[in-house]
Amino acid sequence: MIGLAEFMQHALYAPGLGYYTAGNVKFGGSGDFVTAPEISPLFGRVLAQQAAPSIRALQGGILEFGAGSGALAVTLLKTLAELDALPASYQILEVSPELCARQQEKLIAEVPELASIVVWIDALPEKFRGVVVANEVLDALPVERFVRSPDDVLQLCVGYSDGNFVYQTRPAGTPLRQQVLDIEAKIGGQFADGYTSEVSLGLKGWISDLLAAVDEGVVFLFDYGVTCHEYYAAERDLGWLRCHFRHHAHNEPLIYPGIQDITAWVNFSGVADAAFAHGAEIAGFVTQALFLMNGGLENELADFAALTQVEQIELSRQIKLLTLPSEMGEHFKCMGLCKGAVQVPDAFSFGDRAHNL
Repeated sequence: MIGLAEFMQHALYAPGLGYYTAGNVKFGGSGDFVTAPEISPLFGRVLAQQAAPSIRALQGGILEFGAGSGALAVTLLKTLAELDALPASYQILEVSPELCARQQEKLIAEVPELASIVVWIDALPEKFRGVVVANEVLDALPVERFVRSPDDVLQLCVGYSDGNFVYQTRPAGTPLRQQVLDIEAKIGGQFADGYTSEVSLGLKGWISDLLAAVDEGVVFLFDYGVTCHEYYAAERDLGWLRCHFRHHAHNEPLIYPGIQDITAWVNFSGVADAAFAHGAEIAGFVTQALFLMNGGLENELADFAALTQVEQIELSRQIKLLTLPSEMGEHFKCMGLCKGAVQVPDAFSFGDRAHNL
């Protein structure tokens, strides 16, 4: 019997066998899901507008976590070159050798004149100055599941029986139990009997390691997530796990191990607490739609009238996917963190929800 976090770690990252380390196509129409950079370069172009002032002021670089297909890196480099704000270096921290190869191929094919400033690293750099980007990274951190009983906290584990993975329970260890008790104290009451949800025990360490590596800069964290009170609301008594296989989303992580993506929505209040505890300021917390609209989406549409009708329809489709509440606009959020004397990006100037964290 192992905890769900250990199961997720193997299923997602086991060398050569895990979802992110094997060779299956993951992104785009032929994969399992589509991310914002694959939907439209508008996402990366707006992000570049927001990153440019910090890159210029710090004469710094970009650090991207988990660059996926490489689409975001391509767009950022193209746009930053247009804005005369190319980073000193573009570092990609990627755990998948297969994805590294695909990213290199895409960059060489689409921005050959800029690909030379991109380097792939397997550990956090030291004394980094510049802009950090993590798009749909936090949701892939392994999580533990818990079940509340009237007098204890149980850990929902994974066992093996009759050729299948099955759920089993055991008393929660001290770290998980204490985190659940801390959450109950924050929301003002004990969970109901049978209440089931997730806790990312590795989140604080991830944020701590990141901020220890950043001397000065701005961090952009994009992911689907909510505040603590929303995450652990009484009606969310089955948790926030989400699996993706061939563009079908479901809630069962024990099937298709190594073949499907396993994620959990992000408790952004936990991100904020960890960041504040390690010397960062919360620049803002907004929906993806507001990030794009505050951050310069209008600038990218200046030539809309000059496009052909077909191009206008396609661009409108992309904008709807990125911004409508029923698509990515509301569920996806951006949290900005600032460390050092850096300017707060304009994308957080309106509709900031940080006070709800």
